[in-house]
Amino acid sequence: MKLPKSRYYMGALPFEMCQTSPLLMPPRADMATGSHHISSFHTKQASGQHGSSNMSRSASTTMDLKSGLEECAVALNLFLSNKFTDALELLQPWAKDSMYHALGYSTIVVLQAIMTFEQQDIQNGISAMKDALQTCQKYRKKCTVVESVSSFLSRGSLEQLTEEEMHAEICYAECLLQKAALTFVQDENMINFIKGGMKIRTSYQIYKECLSILHVIQKNKIEQQFFYEFEGGVKLGIGAFNLMLSLLPARIIRLLEFIGFSGNRELGLTQLREGASGRSLRSPLCCLTILAFHTYISLILGTGEVNLAEAEGLLAPFLQQFPNGSLMLFYHARIELLKGNVEKAQEIFRKCISVQEEWKQFHHLCYWELMWIHIFQQNWMKAYYYSDLLCKESKWSKATYVFLKAAILSMLPEEDVSATKENVVTLFRQVESLKQRIAGKSIPIEKFAVRKSRRYSPSLPAPVKLVLPALEMMYIWNGFPVVCKRKDLSENLLLTVEKAEATLQNENFSDYSVDDECLVKLLKGCCLKNLQRPLQAELCFSHVIQSEKLLKFDHYLVPFTLFELAFLYKSQGEIDKAIKALETARNNYKDYSMESRLHFRIQAALHLWKKPSSD
Repeated sequence: MKLPKSRYYMGALPFEMCQTSPLLMPPRADMATGSHHISSFHTKQASGQHGSSNMSRSASTTMDLKSGLEECAVALNLFLSNKFTDALELLQPWAKDSMYHALGYSTIVVLQAIMTFEQQDIQNGISAMKDALQTCQKYRKKCTVVESVSSFLSRGSLEQLTEEEMHAEICYAECLLQKAALTFVQDENMINFIKGGMKIRTSYQIYKECLSILHVIQKNKIEQQFFYEFEGGVKLGIGAFNLMLSLLPARIIRLLEFIGFSGNRELGLTQLREGASGRSLRSPLCCLTILAFHTYISLILGTGEVNLAEAEGLLAPFLQQFPNGSLMLFYHARIELLKGNVEKAQEIFRKCISVQEEWKQFHHLCYWELMWIHIFQQNWMKAYYYSDLLCKESKWSKATYVFLKAAILSMLPEEDVSATKENVVTLFRQVESLKQRIAGKSIPIEKFAVRKSRRYSPSLPAPVKLVLPALEMMYIWNGFPVVCKRKDLSENLLLTVEKAEATLQNENFSDYSVDDECLVKLLKGCCLKNLQRPLQAELCFSHVIQSEKLLKFDHYLVPFTLFELAFLYKSQGEIDKAIKALETARNNYKDYSMESRLHFRIQAALHLWKKPSSD
């Protein structure tokens, strides 16, 4: 029985809510002409009054594919208008009967769980996603015990799948991927880690099978009412998988390819761009994935070379449609920051905080960004303010937040620290007890913070002060490429580093002296590189590399310095020397802090710099 058209329906709105990370939830823009704008969404329609829609539901026990797609489009509009509860209320009544309602509802619950990191919310997310998988399963092709979907599809009987069954496959794969993400953070035991890995592999296999279906439909020119929706789902899945897997270090990619995965970045971006240029519900999500890649992943796990032009093009129409949407404002601020417009970014992040109170977790994302902006500006008291808010309110990584708060306070004069009534030594000593585990493993950045904090251990005769700890963390988070567009900020950072360098030269020699000196040289080299002073930068980097055998604690400094030296060579046109430095950093060093993060960055650089034949 077909459900009457919902009072919330706004036409063919190309949207769906089915992402698990706030970093993957920006708005969408049309890739080429900007013609795919969201249909008008009036305030009255977004008010969350669901009365007549619920009355229609009471007279019906089923919801067809068309109506499910329509209502999910409306729910996403509500979500992007900061009406999070309204979106949930619209989706929840049909979450056990409609695959798209199930997907939309569970996605919001999972998103909330990942943002809060509360165990109860994680349990709620797992429960909602389990229900969503059961709902999607009801619509999937029924197979016998000896007939898996894979074997069924391989017999050339793809056309036997109904349109509804095709959509069920895509929705099931998306739900499975989200449940895997929650499985990783649910508990630290190896069984959950294996379960999560199996879910990811199953999800990927379903996407590959759906790609085969897509090719058959296109070849045979089979007409389907919502073919473009299915096509969008396939392009999102295949594109996102290939893009994300391509980021992994080469040795891991080779292993994953052996068990059936592929990690082709060009293929991934092509699929996502094609998906983004379509008119399906997944079209915006293809854009969101590309936007996240450009504004976050390329910086933290890549080279720091960001395609801001494409990012701005993706965002612009949605920023116009949802000028007060938290996600739109957040990405707007992030792009301005990467352009070097630090003060404008600051202003937009503050606006992002003010526009809604329903989901405080969005505030925490802005606190994190504002903290870093003030670190870039060396406004230490304001940076402390936001680090303190994160310590008090966010559950994501207490060890990292407390370490950062102590590191920021370490940059202040003693009298300013006293005014905060904080004890820096006590804060550093708290870090180890706050460390957590995800998927059975410690978080690398927390392990780094714990190692650095050990200089304040009660077992030592006296605390050994860290040198420029806030700037060291800024380096680890790849902050120097962000400030490179601002000469004034780079010059001020250089002055601070040179002051620390002079102080070190006047101190008595200790076990930590060489490590501290090499850290300062690395930071100084980064500042000089930003200021286009390559010869002086190279001298600093060379000093670190030549001191390798004298280092006692911070062994990460040498491979990371080789990475910076490679970029220096690249900027001077010496591409062969640059690649050699990267390969030396990758192949000659292991078991150092933040090793995986550096390997991600090396992989990204080699991918960009090597000729296709040598990839």
